[in-house]
Amino acid sequence: MRSFSSNRDRYLFLIASFIFWFSNFIYMPILSPYIELLGGTYTFIGIVLSSYGFMQFLFRLPIGMISDFMKRRKPFIILGMLMTMISGLMFALTNSLGWALVSRSLAGVAAATWVAFTVLYSSYFSDEKIYKAMSNISFVVVLAQLTGMSISGYIVDKWGWHAPFWIGGILGMIGVILSLFIYEPKDKDVKQTSIQMKDLILVMREPLLLRASLLSILAHSIIFTTMFGFIPMYVLQIGLQESDLSMIVFSFMIPHALATLFMEKVFVPLFGKWKSLMLAFLCSAIFTLITPVIKDKELLCVIQALNGFSLGLLFPLLLGMSIETIDDDKRATAMGTYQAIYAVGMFGGPYFAGMLNSAMGIHAGFYFAGVLGIVAMILILSWNYKERGSIRYSNYRKVP
Repeated sequence: MRSFSSNRDRYLFLIASFIFWFSNFIYMPILSPYIELLGGTYTFIGIVLSSYGFMQFLFRLPIGMISDFMKRRKPFIILGMLMTMISGLMFALTNSLGWALVSRSLAGVAAATWVAFTVLYSSYFSDEKIYKAMSNISFVVVLAQLTGMSISGYIVDKWGWHAPFWIGGILGMIGVILSLFIYEPKDKDVKQTSIQMKDLILVMREPLLLRASLLSILAHSIIFTTMFGFIPMYVLQIGLQESDLSMIVFSFMIPHALATLFMEKVFVPLFGKWKSLMLAFLCSAIFTLITPVIKDKELLCVIQALNGFSLGLLFPLLLGMSIETIDDDKRATAMGTYQAIYAVGMFGGPYFAGMLNSAMGIHAGFYFAGVLGIVAMILILSWNYKERGSIRYSNYRKVP
């Protein structure tokens, strides 16, 4: 077995991760308009969008648990690449609402394997550099999403609605090949042991993990209702063209990517973790709430840029917090728990937004997502108040 080469193996892993997310997101800006073109209603569009998160909710925790039991991550990475390839090719080869739902569901199964990606990549770093690892991989994820989503509208203009799906499926094939060469350390002295339910319960009851997961539900509800959900449809409804989608996506995703770097180097040292989260949720809530009253393309780009930056601060920070207090041998279970819980936001957000949009118009979904940002702020303030109260009570008890 070959030895670990820090630079080579880290770069190979990041390249494979880029391909994984690029393949899954290259068609995201045109997905809701494409389903509408096939005859789907707002409610059905919400169901298709939410199926992606629902499959992650079902599979992420079992994948994390089985991965910890096997003490292997790489087989699940290969599985994820396979599902990505199949999803893209199925979209490309079919042309009906039913197959669109199946294809997007398979993309959700693929994304559920991300728990194995994150845990294996974090194993390449020491514990002190865990936030650096999460920032690196979060940056690559956002860069892949940015690149894929930015060219989606242009590709449709040039080669038609199925072209992004073909590209995603073919790149998925390349990803399968690359994933075979990803390095995974093997410890021959470690034996496979049965999973103790009491250990799993302790992991899943870890306070910081649960708080990070709950906030992540709200953050993912916002982004999967807006940019990854109904923003493309809103852009077309206010009179813009498919080619304008690229500008809107660029406006959102470039600041979204840059924010992952600012989080570790600027915001956390300056404000601390919880204040950084609260500030980001506040800004996202404001920008989401004012989105449906904007009809001007340039102003819409500005608002999406600000919202993209705000949301970009949240995800790497919450990701690092989810495993910060968890032992190494249980981190896949913790990551599976975290990602399964926040998947509730990935399917719940667009599902309820789709129903609200059907009943009251497309504006309703944005108001719904904005209110979720305010709820997140209230939760953070409540937790901080309780912690300060607990500290004051503890100090009071120590006074002789």
